[in-house]
Amino acid sequence: MKAKKKVVTSGDVRITAYKPTARTKRRETVRAIKSAIVPITPVSPAAQRARIETGGAAVADLGTTPVGRPTLAERAALDRIDVSVDLAPARGLRLPNPIMVASGTFGYGVEYGEVVDVQKLGGICCKGTTLRPRIGNPPPRVTETPGGMLNSIGLQNPGVAAVIEKYGPIWQGWDVPVIVNVAGESIDDYVEVVRRLDGLPGVAGIELNISCPNVGKGGLQFAIDRDAARSVTAAVRRATELPLLVKLSPNVADVRPIAKAIEDAGADAICAINTLSGLAVSPDRTRAFLGNTFGGLSGPAIKPVALRVVYEVAQVVSIPIIGIGGVTSLDDVLDFMACGAVAVQIGTAIFADPELPVHLADELRSECLRRGLESYRPLVGTALPKRAGAPSVKGVEYRP
Repeated sequence: MKAKKKVVTSGDVRITAYKPTARTKRRETVRAIKSAIVPITPVSPAAQRARIETGGAAVADLGTTPVGRPTLAERAALDRIDVSVDLAPARGLRLPNPIMVASGTFGYGVEYGEVVDVQKLGGICCKGTTLRPRIGNPPPRVTETPGGMLNSIGLQNPGVAAVIEKYGPIWQGWDVPVIVNVAGESIDDYVEVVRRLDGLPGVAGIELNISCPNVGKGGLQFAIDRDAARSVTAAVRRATELPLLVKLSPNVADVRPIAKAIEDAGADAICAINTLSGLAVSPDRTRAFLGNTFGGLSGPAIKPVALRVVYEVAQVVSIPIIGIGGVTSLDDVLDFMACGAVAVQIGTAIFADPELPVHLADELRSECLRRGLESYRPLVGTALPKRAGAPSVKGVEYRP
């Protein structure tokens, strides 16, 4: 039996609706969420060049045998390309290449030691470290989203004393720079953690996670208040001569004044961005899914936001910027560099392919070779305007 037509009149508009009869069956629509974080097939430098020379087609698509390891001559040409990064020249922080791993996704480096040659990384930002041990947030702590994932780990870590004792001697034997991510609930917390790390062999620098609640200010995050961001950066700067990186939060209306305040307070570099605040609902839709209600959104979904922040910050600061957010391929790396980043950090994608950072460093060299460049530096800032533009907060959608 056909459905009966029902006409509903609303003012001057006639809305035609369909009212199902008793015999009409409605089939439930089920939407399967396909992960945006998928394992990536490693591409050797030689294979990358072959792909470029054939107009972007994969070697396997051409029905030929994949290109193997590069010849000695090719390897020598790749090795001559300078991909080193001076993040803090005056303080001695030089990365062997611009592909780093982000805090919270690579542990303390040793956890991936059996599957990744950590010495080929540009740098390791270790798991967030606090003054005292933290047990973290109640479970569930992680859930996948259509464009990435939400996490609410809660900075679970053994505390700075245990980190120094367990990992300090290991880091000391590595060539790859290890940058310790530091978090705290007060300026005194940050300062004390950094003082304990200052001068420790194996610690190449500090990354301040200022997306933490300032207990003295009623729980307001340091990262969303210009004066608070300036104060904590300045206090840590006075406490150490280690290279100092500060990680920005995207959860603000205008990030530029905060970035400028951080630079003025003595930071050597800025990392952008931290996760966006998000929420997932339980399957029965009776509560929030994560144990701590809110979580940090990461993965490909946040890349446009991260690019926007890097683009804006690069126009107001003169210190190096490290781009973070949704990096899964060489194209993503090049996009961040075009917007002003001198390096990138890879986070969520590591869970699908732990070796991705190493492969991307090789692919970047191949790209430079293809373009006839001796360094990747000409790739930085190519998308920036000649003069600083208006901030995105000035009418993103409704420009005159």
